[in-house]
Amino acid sequence: MTLQNPKQIVFSIFKWILICILIGILSGSASAFFLVALEWVTQFRIHHDWIVWLLPFGGLLVGFSYYYWGESVVKGNNLLLDEYENPKKVIPFKMAPLVLLGTLLTHLFGGSAGREGTAVQMGGAIADQFTRIFNLDNTERKILIILGISAGFASVFGTPLAGAIFALEVLYFSKINFKSIVLSFLVAYAAYFTVEFWEIKHTHYSIPVVPEISFINLFFVLLIGTLSGFAALLFSRSTHFWGSLFSKNIKYPPLRPFIGGIVLAIAIAGFGFTKFSGLGVPVIVDSFSNANPWYDFLLKILFTGFTLGAGFKGGEVTPLFFVGATLGSALSLIIPLPIAFLAGLGFVAVFSGATHTPIACTVMGMELFGIESGIFIAIACTIAYFTSGPVGIYKSQIVKGAKYKLYQKLNPNF
Repeated sequence: MTLQNPKQIVFSIFKWILICILIGILSGSASAFFLVALEWVTQFRIHHDWIVWLLPFGGLLVGFSYYYWGESVVKGNNLLLDEYENPKKVIPFKMAPLVLLGTLLTHLFGGSAGREGTAVQMGGAIADQFTRIFNLDNTERKILIILGISAGFASVFGTPLAGAIFALEVLYFSKINFKSIVLSFLVAYAAYFTVEFWEIKHTHYSIPVVPEISFINLFFVLLIGTLSGFAALLFSRSTHFWGSLFSKNIKYPPLRPFIGGIVLAIAIAGFGFTKFSGLGVPVIVDSFSNANPWYDFLLKILFTGFTLGAGFKGGEVTPLFFVGATLGSALSLIIPLPIAFLAGLGFVAVFSGATHTPIACTVMGMELFGIESGIFIAIACTIAYFTSGPVGIYKSQIVKGAKYKLYQKLNPNF
């Protein structure tokens, strides 16, 4: 083992601080542009609802772009996870513009998808380019991937603490070194403040009334966490199911989103399911004050799983927020707790179960809703994490820790 001299240590510190600032500024600016563009296409779709009938052709554009130019990056978030676990080659920068274009087309024409996947992939692609600039080795490349995920997540949701922890947790905490932890927080805040500099506003949610801690209230929180875990399990299985179904039965990839777009257009425009298009943020906001029908969360799972499984681009996290918030909101009809409180718990708990990241989701809940509800959020996220099954939305994610040991005992072949 070679000891570094003081000059090398100082240079290394300066180098990584510079890398974090650059990734934060570039990823934050990319997310800021993405959020502005996403808002524009969303408003255009809302004011021109006929455009949903063009969804098949939007899908064809997405399919062609990835088939002819993006085969090496078509795995999306899973490519980032694969490269972290087994570094092979630098992620092509074209991942960023391709996923940006694909996501905007998906939302413009009415597909049901999120946005975190886009921001994370843009952040990861931008960050990994510094491998060549600074001539980094594979160990240092792993840090870059963490920084890209952290910057993308923090900037698109406006939650720097949760973004930093999410990047570490989704990549399996026990393999993360202290250096990665410090740098993940630094780049998250750099990206967050970059978006603030561009004066991009994030959606605000609140839980105005937090119930007291009692046995009956804790029981209800355990129940919400369990149901949220089951919803996360259904969401993950649905996305994987539709993806497998399309890939097995339609051999030419560009046709998958085209055919899927036909089905979605008929369902959305023909049967009036427009509330399940796009992110669904207005529905999420409304669920904090008005009870949703019990089936809303199931339909969002169906539409999002079908959209992403067909090959459209976007993320899963905001749809997971939709699923959790509407589930919690619907439960307010039978659970005697404040509706905003129930919607907020479902909001983060379903996300926790689907991504195997209970710590990040707990922190995100406290960033969004306030620390007063922290104990309830932590319980709901932890229960959802354990009840959501061994497979999440990211196929390449390695599940370790307590959950891994639990399922290994239940199934030795796990």
